[in-house]
Amino acid sequence: MTVNPPQAQATTSPLVAASSTLALVHYLDAQGVLNLPAVERIAGFNRSELSDPDLRIPAERHYRLWEHAEKVTGDPAVGLHAGQIVDPDRMGLVGHVFFNCDTLGEAVTQYVRLHRLINESVILSFEQTGEQAILTWQADTPGHYCRQDMDRTLAAALCRTRHFIHPSIVAEWAEIAHPKPDYAGEYQRLLGGPAFFGCGATRLAFSSRHLSHPIPHRNPYVYSAVLKQVNAVLARLQSRRTFGRKIRRLISRQMSTDRIDADTLAKQCHMSRQTLYRRLKKEGLGFHELVEEVRKDKAMRYVASDHYALGEIAFLLGFSELSAFSRAFKRWTGMAPVQYRARHLDIDNGDASE
Repeated sequence: MTVNPPQAQATTSPLVAASSTLALVHYLDAQGVLNLPAVERIAGFNRSELSDPDLRIPAERHYRLWEHAEKVTGDPAVGLHAGQIVDPDRMGLVGHVFFNCDTLGEAVTQYVRLHRLINESVILSFEQTGEQAILTWQADTPGHYCRQDMDRTLAAALCRTRHFIHPSIVAEWAEIAHPKPDYAGEYQRLLGGPAFFGCGATRLAFSSRHLSHPIPHRNPYVYSAVLKQVNAVLARLQSRRTFGRKIRRLISRQMSTDRIDADTLAKQCHMSRQTLYRRLKKEGLGFHELVEEVRKDKAMRYVASDHYALGEIAFLLGFSELSAFSRAFKRWTGMAPVQYRARHLDIDNGDASE
């Protein structure tokens, strides 16, 4: 069996709803520690842009904002504390769907279905085991796990449920993916049940009898209107992801024949360069970052396949000289092209001899 070289990713980086980032901005503002220029620099958007319900930002940027929040507040438990703030006027669309369902069980079903609108880097699942209902949050990669954001997710889920449905709802137990922090005692006070740390995923268990609990102040008209809007956002999200893949393919095609030019690509899409940049930004992408990503993926495939000489690869990818390509490749992979090729050839030869 031959080990295939790394392939280009089929999708772009996971995104987070800008409403989640804006909620963090509001929290920092309320604490009197908001450094707006720093926050906007990390997020890549200004504060007014974050109010756009369609906007998505890269998960990595959102998580860097949580690190910034812990630093400026001096509060390691900033996620738990931010999540306990209940402000109906500042909830995202998914929150309004959740709290206008008929029952908690229906709300949980919608929450799981719509979770990718909140955070694409975390997979949410739900199961019933005996008399317990269990929600599980699993980061798609270890690098996409953020302690502060997970704390905020747990606190918000419980505190909002108590506020809108019934104050007596508690967690029977919770398993937390990150190691036990210094503020571990706050979890049981918040959850109502014991918390266990350093687990494979973050899980929250509560009595399944709560699933039939009606939501007291639900509004079927608000539910219908907001659900329609949320479904439209889901459709537009899929459309934008398709747009991002289209631009990636155009970049890949143009890279093989000519230097990358945003104006030319925009004309091929029947739009101005500014519109191209704006549509990519709405998806949390930058044109130059996409070019770099495509160039990196092509470089790794070409070097691993041994089909082209290294000098030819440098030319095909738009580098003026081999030394510039070698420096870029080492930055991308941590090793020189010669080493990377030798390693993959050794793997292929070893498999072929089996």
